[in-house]
Amino acid sequence: MADEVSRIMVIPLRGARLAPRSRRTERAVKEVKAAIMRHMKVDAEHVWIDKTVNEKLWENGIRNPPSKITVKAVKFDDGLVEVSLSE
Repeated sequence: MADEVSRIMVIPLRGARLAPRSRRTERAVKEVKAAIMRHMKVDAEHVWIDKTVNEKLWENGIRNPPSKITVKAVKFDDGLVEVSLSE
């Protein structure tokens, strides 16, 4: 019924610096998804990233993503994980 698991996570995005300059933010989005998959034990199709998280990653353009991001991940009964910005 109310088997939601909620976590606040600080996800480091250091690996995005290894990507070519023109693809760094794309790599950062993939790193957020990978970290959520690893910590919440779900696969890629069960991770839903909120629009606010995406906008935060892209606010400085494709070349300069943030070095880390704090998100709130909520895992629902059906296995879906919703990722939103931590308040």
